[in-house]
Amino acid sequence: MSKKKRKKKKHTGLKIFLGFQIFLILLVLAGIAYYYVGGYAKTIAQLHQDALDCVYGASSDIFEDNQTSVIYDASGDVLSTLVGTEDKYYLSYEEIPSYVYSAFISVEDRKFYKHPGVDFQAIIRAAYAALRNGEVTQGASTITQQLAKMTFLSSEKTWERKVEEIFIALELERIYSKNKILEFYVNNCYFANGNYGIEAAARGYFDKSVSELSISEIAFLCAIPNSPSYYDPLTNFDNTITRRNKILAAMLDQKYISSTDYAVAISTDIVLNIPETKHHDYQETYSWYCAVRALMANDGFEFRNVFENEGDEAAYNEEYSALYDEYQQKLYTEGYRIYTSLDTKAQKALQKSVKSALKSYTETTEDGIYTLQASAVCIDNTTGKVISIVGGRNPDSAGYSLNRAYQSFRQPGSTIKPLIVYTPALETGYTPDTMVNDIEVEDGPSNSDGRYLGSITLRDAVAYSRNTVAWQIFDELTPEVGLQYILNMGFSHIEDDDYRLTSSIGGLTTGVSSLEMAGGYAAIANDGRFREPTCILKICDSSGEVIVEPDQSEEQIYKANAARMMTSMLQSVMEYGTGKSITLSGYDCAGKTGTSNDNKDGWFVGYTYYYTTAVWVGYDTPKSLAALQGASYPGEIWNSFMTKIHDGLTNIPFKDYISYDSGEEDTDSQNTKENTEDETGDNSNDNNAASESSDATEQ
Repeated sequence: MSKKKRKKKKHTGLKIFLGFQIFLILLVLAGIAYYYVGGYAKTIAQLHQDALDCVYGASSDIFEDNQTSVIYDASGDVLSTLVGTEDKYYLSYEEIPSYVYSAFISVEDRKFYKHPGVDFQAIIRAAYAALRNGEVTQGASTITQQLAKMTFLSSEKTWERKVEEIFIALELERIYSKNKILEFYVNNCYFANGNYGIEAAARGYFDKSVSELSISEIAFLCAIPNSPSYYDPLTNFDNTITRRNKILAAMLDQKYISSTDYAVAISTDIVLNIPETKHHDYQETYSWYCAVRALMANDGFEFRNVFENEGDEAAYNEEYSALYDEYQQKLYTEGYRIYTSLDTKAQKALQKSVKSALKSYTETTEDGIYTLQASAVCIDNTTGKVISIVGGRNPDSAGYSLNRAYQSFRQPGSTIKPLIVYTPALETGYTPDTMVNDIEVEDGPSNSDGRYLGSITLRDAVAYSRNTVAWQIFDELTPEVGLQYILNMGFSHIEDDDYRLTSSIGGLTTGVSSLEMAGGYAAIANDGRFREPTCILKICDSSGEVIVEPDQSEEQIYKANAARMMTSMLQSVMEYGTGKSITLSGYDCAGKTGTSNDNKDGWFVGYTYYYTTAVWVGYDTPKSLAALQGASYPGEIWNSFMTKIHDGLTNIPFKDYISYDSGEEDTDSQNTKENTEDETGDNSNDNNAASESSDATEQ
């Protein structure tokens, strides 16, 4: 479903993207033609020389070498090492089953044995198709070009890089035989999850050698390199199967396999067998994610969460996926030194708090994964950096562990209210003492206790999580205004259908992640200034030179005084409201509870001067849990963890907000950091949301 059209911030545009692609293809053709006709334009000549230097300046060993990247935690200890497996499992041409070659050739480069390294007819055909269809629908890179790009070139999307790629491909074919190029290619392809080369992929996904694989399993693996993220078998298994089927059909069509082989292969069920010794914890997977995005940003990529239409979104996603895959692969080969803010001690405390709170729920899936799950994120309010992140209850499970903290999106219940309703309202003239009406609203939600308190202060409406008040204020603000605040903070799944009043009480179509919620509340704690959550401090190359050093820039999302008033009201949640049972002893704290419709999701997000922590509890496949409320398991996890990490710290109160006379507008835009603390709040849940909300109201 496409996102709502709102603004053109950081918009590259589908037409611009397509126009550039077409221009690039035609320019490359013109440049190559000009070169070979006899013209020696200075740039083209230099590119040709660079290509010669690349190819003739390196031996064949370059196709077997890689460097280990290392990730460090906040103390400088090694958190993770990333090394590709290509040199360990490098196979000769004869050791690789012929079906591997035919699988790649059938879908990637049908004319592989006929062209000189570049298929000029395919380039012309792709350019014509792009002009005719208005979009790039055909690829034009040969297997040799792909090998040239993955081995020698950067990710720059310029005509010069494309020309150099072509020159390198032509030179590679002059030096090496077709079979040798195939050998290099198959051993260097990235098969996702740290698997370089077909043998590593066979062992990584099936725990056996490639020589033992069936035709169906070979085609399945050969589906992955086309787009390692999109065809990742561990996260997008159905996508991988779809491309496997396409490869098998192509192999049949080109007579690499018989109709009998095809019938058997297409009907074979693929069963993954991930080696038990291979697992990655939540800090590792998150640090990889942050590192890749930091490298992408350093390369000039502009992240977006608002699109003009489905085509615009599809073009963006394609560009994002391609660059993400490219830098993810480089993590395993470039020897980066990646320094993070992740605190191993805090991580252990957070994981232990999750484990303890949910220990009575022992039901597991066939894979041994707990059915009741949780995720949590803690941000250091001083730096804005993530110090701990828990993506579930199974940090040491074999194979891939879904990191729910940033990969899962759930309905936030009432924890969304401060972000899209109350803090925005405080910017328009509301104050904590403003009188509001907790009354029955036609076609609106009910409160969890089934009661209406009548005329109450806004502070009490927040403390007691009155759905009717949030609904009315959101109606006054309009969904367009309210949701823009979280769009400005990078919330990634605001859909067209979210522009309705049910969003005011958490009824979002797709939902939010724990990482996003922690970042949003940390902005309130930081006088309304948002810093994109990340754990990356700096990235160095293999020689130790700093190549990425994020400048943790801030964006003023809320007025400072509005943020301070919101903090004060969230303190009331902890003092006498829905979060009073989980307040921190000895520390000023602010926070909000949340429970989605039918108790399917429980949330608590809160902060002190020092830290902001967001916690979610629920089932991966949403279902009701009567005991689940914001102040129950999520609140228990939050309280336990925050108590541990505040041990020995001195309480620092939040800064006071400025009181204005009635009708006086808040114009405070000061940037002084404000002390803020968590508030929890939701001993009861609003399960009787308005009929238009299908699955997400809470308090």
